[in-house]
Amino acid sequence: MSVLDDDGTPVTILSGALGAGKTTTLNHLLTNPGDREIAVLVNDMGSVNVDAELVEAQGEGITELSNGCICCDLRDDLEVAVSRLARTGGFDHLVVESSGISAPAPVARLFTTGPASAPYRLDTLATVVDASSFRDTLAADDIVTTEDIRRKRPGQAETESEVRPLSDLLVSQAEHANVLLVNKCDLAEASDIDETEGLLAALNPDAERYRTTHGQVDADAILDTGLFGPDSLSESEHRARAIGHAEGHVHDPQSAYGVTSFAFRSRRPLHPERFLTYLRSLPDSVIRSKGLAWVAGRDHLALRYTGTGAVRRVIGYEQWIAAMPEQRQESQRRLRPDLPWDQEVGDRRTELVFIGREMDEESLREDLAACELTDEKLDTDFDSFENPFPEEEGEELTI
Repeated sequence: MSVLDDDGTPVTILSGALGAGKTTTLNHLLTNPGDREIAVLVNDMGSVNVDAELVEAQGEGITELSNGCICCDLRDDLEVAVSRLARTGGFDHLVVESSGISAPAPVARLFTTGPASAPYRLDTLATVVDASSFRDTLAADDIVTTEDIRRKRPGQAETESEVRPLSDLLVSQAEHANVLLVNKCDLAEASDIDETEGLLAALNPDAERYRTTHGQVDADAILDTGLFGPDSLSESEHRARAIGHAEGHVHDPQSAYGVTSFAFRSRRPLHPERFLTYLRSLPDSVIRSKGLAWVAGRDHLALRYTGTGAVRRVIGYEQWIAAMPEQRQESQRRLRPDLPWDQEVGDRRTELVFIGREMDEESLREDLAACELTDEKLDTDFDSFENPFPEEEGEELTI
C-alpha cells in the first residue's frame, strides 16, 4: 500500500527527546480527541513501561513495547502489536509514542513497507521540542546511550550500549517532522522560544510549528493532517530543501532571532587535509551543518557530511554517476533528469549548508573556498597522499 493511499487507518508517530513532553502531549490528546477513537502504542526503554502507566488511566487501547527501541530491537514486536490492534479494530487513529532515543525515520519506514503497512496509512510525523533546553542541547556534545536510559528507567535488561550524540538525535527528530510542537513555553524565556523557533525554521522550513504549554495542542494539528508524503523520509530531499532555503535566508524571519543559514556550492574538489582541518575548527556559532562533499582522492565516491554541535561525521554515501561506466551513466541520467550535471566533472560537487547563530558567514565561506584545489593542484595524484576520508560506501569518519 502506498503511504498516500486514502485507505487504511491513519498513524501519527510522536517523537521527541527525553523530558520534552511527549507523554504529557499524548495524555492531552487522549482526553481531547475530538470525535476520534484513538489507539496508542507506547515504547519506553525500560522493563517497566513508565510512559504506558502514565497514559493507561486515560482510556483503553494502550499497547506497550518495553526493553528496547522500536526502530531496532523491537521491530518484530511492533509489527505483531500493530497487526493485533488492526484485528481488534474499534479505533479511528493510531498514535505511536516512540522512546526518547528513537529516530523517527526508521520507525516511520515500518509503516510504509512490510507487513505493518498493510492496514495503516502513515499520516503525520510529529516531534515535541523542549523550548527551554533545545538550543543548549544542540550546542553540547553530550551523548545518549542505553546506559543513560537504564539509569533513568531502573530494571532495564543488560544489552550492548549504543552511543549516539544527543544533539544528532534531536536534529533528526526535528528535520523529519511534518509538525513541530515547541513545548514547555511556560518554562522558557521569550527570547529562548524565539531562538528555538528560528533554529527549527532553519532545520525544517516546511514543517508546521505550534507553541504549546503542558502539551496542550489541538488534536487536529497532529491527527488526520495528511502532511506525510513520499519525500518525508528522503535524505536527499531534506538536503535539497535546506540548501534552497539557506540560499534565500536573507528574507527569512529567523534572522531576527540571530539564526541564519547559508549554502556553499563548488565544482572543485576539496583538499583532504585542509577540509579536515576546516571541519575540526568550525566555531561554536555553527549549530548544524550538512551536505555532500567532493574530496580529492575520492573522485569515485560522494561523501555525506553531517555536523551537529561539536559532533561531526563524514560517511561514504554513494558512487558519483560520473565515475560509472558510460552506459550506466546514461541510464542513471535518464532516471534523474534534474541531476545537476557539468560537462567536465559530471555530478561531482560540494553542496554544504550551515545553520547557526551569529555566524561569520564571510569568514566561513572564505575558509571553505580556501580548501578547494587550485589550478596547479588539480592534476595532483592524491591517491598517493594520506587521506582520512572514507573510500567505500558505508565507511564513516568521526571528526
